[in-house]
Amino acid sequence: MLNTFSRKNSTMNAMEKKEFYKELFSLAIPIGLQNLLIALIGATDALMLGRLTQDAVSAVSLANQIVFVMNLFIGAVVGGGGTLIAQYWGKEDKIMVKNLFCMILKWSFIISFIFFALAMLIPEQLMRIYTPDKTLIEIGASYLRVVGVSYLFSGITQCYYLKMKVEGKASKSVIISVVTLVADVVLDFFLIYGLAGVPRLGANGSAYSTVVVELIALIWCIIESFKQDSIRADVQGLKWYSADTTKDWMKMVLPMLGSSLAWGLSISMHSLIMGHLGSDATAAASITSVVQELITCVCKGVSAGAGIIIGKLLGKSMFDKAKVYGRKLCHISIWVGVIHMLLLCIIGPIAIMFFVLTETAKQYLIIMLLFTGIYVLAYSINTVIVCGIFPAGGDAKYDAISVFIATWCVALPLALLGTFVFHWNVIVVYILMCIDEIVKVPFLYPRYKKYLWLNNLTREEYTN
Repeated sequence: MLNTFSRKNSTMNAMEKKEFYKELFSLAIPIGLQNLLIALIGATDALMLGRLTQDAVSAVSLANQIVFVMNLFIGAVVGGGGTLIAQYWGKEDKIMVKNLFCMILKWSFIISFIFFALAMLIPEQLMRIYTPDKTLIEIGASYLRVVGVSYLFSGITQCYYLKMKVEGKASKSVIISVVTLVADVVLDFFLIYGLAGVPRLGANGSAYSTVVVELIALIWCIIESFKQDSIRADVQGLKWYSADTTKDWMKMVLPMLGSSLAWGLSISMHSLIMGHLGSDATAAASITSVVQELITCVCKGVSAGAGIIIGKLLGKSMFDKAKVYGRKLCHISIWVGVIHMLLLCIIGPIAIMFFVLTETAKQYLIIMLLFTGIYVLAYSINTVIVCGIFPAGGDAKYDAISVFIATWCVALPLALLGTFVFHWNVIVVYILMCIDEIVKVPFLYPRYKKYLWLNNLTREEYTN
């Protein structure tokens, strides 16, 4: 592995800037749009259920923590594979790209099947983790028994989306997401409310529509993979195994998984805390989460694009150029955070108008959205640098360490004490829960300046 780089002080000229922005926008815009469309699916579900009953939107929000946890594992598997795939793609080793793609397909299916089985067999027990409310448990358990089928499809689809992005076909995933969004909205209208003679299924209607749209997305992705110049799974790739490459992959996956679990389980703890503070707090926090997901699509797109761009450069051992691009991406992360704050000012007030909430829940929601403006600025900077630039060159450990300290040593202990010991106000507890991203920011730049992320992770030989 190469771990050195020239320290020549280089900057971008006009041509390089044009090349940089062209490549970044070609990735960040489609990926950001796809994240937005995926978030819109969740937002439309929440909106339609919110027009049904407050209990429905609260129960489904808590039930969806199960797929959220599943996606933490899938995200680590796909993210670790994505780092290597991007570098081998930059190296123009398409055989290794195919083999790595097949490897993450297998792991993603195993994880998806485990969570599918849990949702089918013990949905009530899963719901009790997040709330003691019997009504929410009943609605959520029924929802899980249906929506669990979609888990089998969504994990595999994420692998195909990654492949499309690395191949430079991110726009294809956007088209798929647009169609699935439209299908989800139409199906929700009929299945949740029981229009045109269709049975009124309530929360379960949202679950059935999710199963259908995830199946559509997977089938479409598989069809796309058989087109010219596309990497596709085959028997040889699925049988392939290399101990050395698997070790390289695991070095990326384990820190990413540790980071994902530390962060993701903290989000589940947020739901647990809000669930114990009552339905009003749960509903307000759930809607805030939906708005946040909609807004932060921009930085997620930039982060994913940054990882692919930097990864390809490092796979070619172009360390000077990667360093210059990394510096530019750090500056962009700040501007993206400012854009997030402006978007929140626009979307936040609109979101409040569309939900049926008690006056108490509305008051909670307004204040939560105000604080989220500060949160998304810090979140943007952390996401682009820590989740985009750092892991592209193998520095995946820092994310796990920073999440553990900021979240589990600072934010969550304070929030748990405020909820179960001191019985502080809901808003105080919510703010304490969300200070983790803000705590991380002062320590970020010193880590970046160590340049531990400037590594070529590819090998000269592979096992066929």
